Amino acid sequence: MFARYLFMLMLLLVSSSAFADEKAARVEKEEKDTAKLQEIVVTATRTEKEAAEAPGKVNVVTQKDIEKSPALTVDGALNTVPGLFNRRANLMDTLSSVTLGGIPGQNRTLILKDGVPLNNAYTGGVSLTGMAPGDIERVEVVQGPFSSLYGGYAMGGVVNILTKMPETREFILRGGYGTSWNRGESLDDLQTYYLSYGDRPTDRLRVLLSYGYKATGGYAKDLVVASRQPPAGTSDWSYTSTNRGATRYLIGDAGDNTWWDDSLDFKVQYDLTGNSRIGASVLRTRYRYNYDEPHTYLRDAAGNPVYSYGSGSSVVRESAFTQGSGLTETTIYSVKYENEIGIMKNKLTLALNDQGENWYTTPNTTSPYATLSGLNGKVSSTPNQTFYADLQTTFPLFGNQIVTVGGTYSAGRSNSEENSLAYYKDEDSKTGLTYNSGGKDTTYAVFVQDEILLHRTLTAYIGFRQDWWRTYDGYANQFGSGAFANTYDARTDSAFSPKAALVYRPFEQTTLRTSVGRAFRAPTLYELYRTWISTTNITYRGNPDLKPETVTSWDVGISQGLWKGATVGVTYFENYLKDLIYRKTISSTVQDYINAGKAESKGFTLEAEQRFAKSLKLFANFTYTDARIKENTAKPTTVDKRLTYLPDKMFNVGANLELGRFSASVVGRYVSKRYTDDENLDTVGNVPGSYDSFFTADAKVAYKVCKFTTAAVSVLNIADESHYESYRAQGRLVLGELEMRF
Repeated sequence: MFARYLFMLMLLLVSSSAFADEKAARVEKEEKDTAKLQEIVVTATRTEKEAAEAPGKVNVVTQKDIEKSPALTVDGALNTVPGLFNRRANLMDTLSSVTLGGIPGQNRTLILKDGVPLNNAYTGGVSLTGMAPGDIERVEVVQGPFSSLYGGYAMGGVVNILTKMPETREFILRGGYGTSWNRGESLDDLQTYYLSYGDRPTDRLRVLLSYGYKATGGYAKDLVVASRQPPAGTSDWSYTSTNRGATRYLIGDAGDNTWWDDSLDFKVQYDLTGNSRIGASVLRTRYRYNYDEPHTYLRDAAGNPVYSYGSGSSVVRESAFTQGSGLTETTIYSVKYENEIGIMKNKLTLALNDQGENWYTTPNTTSPYATLSGLNGKVSSTPNQTFYADLQTTFPLFGNQIVTVGGTYSAGRSNSEENSLAYYKDEDSKTGLTYNSGGKDTTYAVFVQDEILLHRTLTAYIGFRQDWWRTYDGYANQFGSGAFANTYDARTDSAFSPKAALVYRPFEQTTLRTSVGRAFRAPTLYELYRTWISTTNITYRGNPDLKPETVTSWDVGISQGLWKGATVGVTYFENYLKDLIYRKTISSTVQDYINAGKAESKGFTLEAEQRFAKSLKLFANFTYTDARIKENTAKPTTVDKRLTYLPDKMFNVGANLELGRFSASVVGRYVSKRYTDDENLDTVGNVPGSYDSFFTADAKVAYKVCKFTTAAVSVLNIADESHYESYRAQGRLVLGELEMRF
């Protein structure tokens, strides 16, 4: 509600803006800057580099690409990048993740914002849901092992989200409303708001303040499935099955999954001299999900709703229809200083990633059972923080080399608590602490990269990084039934991450590149210390003795310009993973993390693009990945099975059109089936719990009504394709937006 009033107030304040005279100059400069930004990237080498000369496969998603996209989230705007898989079925997906290069898991892909790592200290995960797409200048996606520059998490690659800074004074106001085509099948009553104020009051000072907000009534995505058939005389249920084919009965849903998220971003930059500048930023993102009243489909002979039936071990209770809620709030503080001293360019970055609120509630599915009135549950909370410091220096050497050297320090900590709740719908109704665990880790690192111009057409890149990792102050305590109290000794480990690459440009329109490297990922605090008990009474234990995972990768690729506006590219890659962290079954009720296995992923990407002047762009790309477990002492039956949650085929096709005041874009996306069972036994599709193959098409049409105002309509899942991403994926959604710039 506050966001709507703020939006209306800002609209009134700027409707008589005096900034019209600056508009033409700003637009002209933006067009020039956008063209330049498509050529220059910084992530692949930590320095400014033409994308064609980068020592890795680089894709850039520009601000214009994001504005044309109908996607609701930053990661959604990356769906068309070849080799990138975004595991998000809708806005409300708390398990969303971005992975690269045939290596699964968000904690094996490094996500940066303006060069600052976003992967949290607890699980290595990243939530991009609350970040406002309107704040983004461009996103650089670099695939391949990049631990030689960035350390842990960069096994599959790096995604660097670069946010904008204003060149002139500007207000942006955007609001939208959308809902499902068929009520109850998509994001009902979706509201979106975004406003920003940027200014350059002096030649040296630039500031930006923005706020974004989204909220939806959601839809009933979580279906209630029972293993016991409803009794005779009960109607309105239907047959379904598990993803392995066992017969089940669809009897209801957990209610509409409601959601809101927001982001508040403040950035300031001051040029101290012509060669030095200092900047600071604060980004706060939040999201909150909940469920309204559940629905039973069952009716007795008199037409009354039925929420429970049966007896004994297969009884169906009210608790089967219940779901909890959750909140995550993350604040990222950063300070950056850059200067040039003679031939040396220096950068210092200090940052704090503070996930101060990170909790969710769950209703009890064991005694005392949850009820529809909200009784009996627990709340799990894990605040965590990561401090990050990075210093680098770049300088030329011998006339044909550019050397980058530096060091990094990071320190993470987390603390998990579980408390019983009198009311699972009220996270503050705590009745007692039942469990806690936590720990800390630190990493020190030094890195060196040498860029050597061997010939005017041939450049070599050689680099390495040495990381020293330490974990300490680990503990895990269970209170009440099954009580235990554990503390763990400090441990240390190290990783050496080398990388070499060659980039050959025999002609202006031809680039060949190849690289080989090694990357690592240290175990997270979750994997080391977290112990938890599932709703099926299986205990999942952390392991404080885990070693880091490693991967050795190589790739080769070519990008070729054809006739005017046409380019094609192909990249082949191979990854060899060792010491994979994996769950081992100790007994029927206990599973432990261990370094159990090896895996391989091999594949290729194909991409093509055709531009017709500035008005039309056509593109298509295809990714194939064969990713399989090759050794697993914890579970030998998984050998040669496909890695979980990773599609073997992805295909994207689309078009962008600009004609005067009119613009349009359409994108089609195909993702093949993914397995969630490590033995690949979940072969049945289109049922709750399955991850189905799908093809969806999204479109957006915009029209510039006047000099300051643009109206747009987006349609997501145009064909209203039905499929499951464990839960029921969203159906067709129509969203209208109005934007004003001054």
